[in-house]
Amino acid sequence: MVTLDEIAQLLYGTEGETPGWQGSQEDLISLAAKSFPGKAFCIVRQWTLIDLTVTPDEKEKLTKLGLLPMTLFAHEIVLDSGGRFQPGMWVRSNFGKSFIEGCMFETKNTVYLLLAAGQRKEASSAAAFSMSAG
Repeated sequence: MVTLDEIAQLLYGTEGETPGWQGSQEDLISLAAKSFPGKAFCIVRQWTLIDLTVTPDEKEKLTKLGLLPMTLFAHEIVLDSGGRFQPGMWVRSNFGKSFIEGCMFETKNTVYLLLAAGQRKEASSAAAFSMSAG
């Protein structure tokens, strides 16, 4: 069972600061277009990369699917190239496929572009995936 304290620490705890993209938004978009041609992107701010605590069996299953035991939560969407999200909304991704250059987090359908510094934390899958829009 997920506790309120666990969710609060995940959302608002201050440990685990990590750098993101420090250049211009345009340069980040350009880098993403070169690294992931044609893939939708979502620029986010106030983000947290979540390393999921999983069992060895769960990790093996994810690896076989080409996934990382990792997800992303962002308090603020800046721009979504696919028009799925409006600026100012929050988002929680699915499992990641790759984490590149310290500023791009790839999932199956989207590359999340990480503006400015964010957080990197560890949490249970239950805590991370308890955050949903519905």
